[in-house]
Amino acid sequence: MLRRFLLLASACVLAACQSAPPPAPAPRPAPTRPVEQAPLPPAAIEHPASFRELPNWETAPIELPLSAFKRSCVKLKDRSAGDYLASVAPWAGYVAEWLPACNLVDDAVDDESARQILESLFTPVEIIDPAGKSRFTGYFEPLYEARYTPTPPFTEPVPALPTDLVPNGASPKQRLRNGGTRPYPARADITTNGVSAIAYAHPADVFFLQIQGSGRLRFPDGRTVRAAYAAHNGHPFKSTANWLMETGRITPGEASMQGIRAWMDRAGPIETRLAMNQNPRFVFFRALPEGDPNLGPEGAQGVPLTPLSSMAVDTDIHPLGVPMYVQTTAPGLGGDWAGMLIAQDTGGAIKGAVRGDLYFGTGVEAGERAGTMNAPGRLWVFLPKGVAERLEQTDIAALGFQAGSP
Repeated sequence: MLRRFLLLASACVLAACQSAPPPAPAPRPAPTRPVEQAPLPPAAIEHPASFRELPNWETAPIELPLSAFKRSCVKLKDRSAGDYLASVAPWAGYVAEWLPACNLVDDAVDDESARQILESLFTPVEIIDPAGKSRFTGYFEPLYEARYTPTPPFTEPVPALPTDLVPNGASPKQRLRNGGTRPYPARADITTNGVSAIAYAHPADVFFLQIQGSGRLRFPDGRTVRAAYAAHNGHPFKSTANWLMETGRITPGEASMQGIRAWMDRAGPIETRLAMNQNPRFVFFRALPEGDPNLGPEGAQGVPLTPLSSMAVDTDIHPLGVPMYVQTTAPGLGGDWAGMLIAQDTGGAIKGAVRGDLYFGTGVEAGERAGTMNAPGRLWVFLPKGVAERLEQTDIAALGFQAGSP
């Protein structure tokens, strides 16, 4: 999924952050032995903390994050109880150790009862980056005007998944007429040869939609559909914003979605196409019903994102579906902020143990708020009490990690 509209170096204009839901894991038999020692994540980790140590825990909103956690639990209950929550994070325990929490959170009737249930089930464990690094950014779901047929200025196809694309992990192939295959072409070749469309929109909007990875399309008849990520062409993401700055076409202060779109309007279609082609990655979409308008697109866990309750994390370190608690600051959050979030998404620029990208919601206002966010902070993971106790008993020094404050 890092993202949006300051100087988008930590945002999707400057870093690829599409997320595609992973396939559901195949059930596997339960293990024949319990976890004896859970390896720690590739970061230093503090000893388990008290909920009372969490900033603003007594007043933090719980209802929406808890509803997001319940949606993650639906995915969890479909898995084998003997699976690790995530193979990259055995420190987070087995699925079976999380199911009691999933079963009990339905008993919450208000913020206070939810807080008591969470305190009875979980222990907060702070994650500390060994180098003291931390960064929290924001992202959102764009909403763009669209048409069913090309009508100026809505002339750019919102590309549908092509029939000649052969899935091949991160390197999809193109099926040729003679039955052979080759690496899928880059953006310039795709746009020259043409694509099928799920709709038509302004060229700049389609470009940013591809960077964002998903969005909503609104038609003049009032219908709204989701443009959901379907696949990409396998080429690396390259920053058009960086190219525009390096060639003197824009200044660093213009390297935002709004600034780049303003440049495109001034530059005209030929220069605009040249700029867009500097990014060879090309994203395809599928049209889905809007569904609940209060929820966002599906994240990497395959559940809809919840505004200011879902967060993208580094899935090389953290498991999806885990409740977390973040303390950070941003104008779009009203200044200093602390709250509970659920790890439900990921992104290409989300790298690090104390790195998160908060989902702000849909539309212009959400985008403006998300664009103000780029600050350090603190991160706690909520672990079932038994899992946290096992971590506390682990010899951190013997594993080569260093606990302590950054």
